[in-house]
Amino acid sequence: MGRAIAVSLGAQGMRVAVHYNAAADGALETVRMIEAAGGEAFAIAGDLTAPDAPASLIADVVARLGGLDVLVNSAAVMIRTPFGEITPAQWDAIMALNVRAPFFLSQAAAPHLRESHGVIVNIADLAAFETWPAYIPHGISKSGVVHITRSLARVLAPEVRVAAIAPGTVLLPENWDPAGAEHLRQTTPLARQGSPDDVTRTVLFILQSDYLTGETIIVDGGRHVRQ
Repeated sequence: MGRAIAVSLGAQGMRVAVHYNAAADGALETVRMIEAAGGEAFAIAGDLTAPDAPASLIADVVARLGGLDVLVNSAAVMIRTPFGEITPAQWDAIMALNVRAPFFLSQAAAPHLRESHGVIVNIADLAAFETWPAYIPHGISKSGVVHITRSLARVLAPEVRVAAIAPGTVLLPENWDPAGAEHLRQTTPLARQGSPDDVTRTVLFILQSDYLTGETIIVDGGRHVRQ
């Protein structure tokens, strides 16, 4: 998902800082894809679960680019955690990356985004609006992203707009059971699985819609209206 968003922004002529933690090869491939699309990009490493990493990452990006116009908070982890088996270590790891990191990245980026009248785009999840018994901490973390979006939209206005996207089944894991994937398709009102392109188009819509802030746009083929 992060790669698709980065490439789509690069194709719009933006200079893109591609963050990664351990997947250096994947980040460099993303940079090459952005350059092939006509954009400029570089990869930058950082473990966002480290408390001081968000501020350091923003400082390094601004030093290299000379400013900041858009922050996309897409880094996240989704771990299967059935109730009764969840450990404090799992909880802390999920919250550190999914909630704490986007908040402190946004806080560090805010002065630069105020100067540029920029935009923050947070990637939430349909789990923020539904209950998934095997992914309760994940759903809580993504609910936090929705609340961050609303809160920062208020405190950073009018200079900075903040919005979020809550994708549904737009990118299933490679080892996903085909029968499970078919069930998702059949229970989606639009009768198809989504794609990363559905999310990237929504990112561009947010960037172009200068009277939109504080909203989380659900991109799920209508799954959230089934009941």
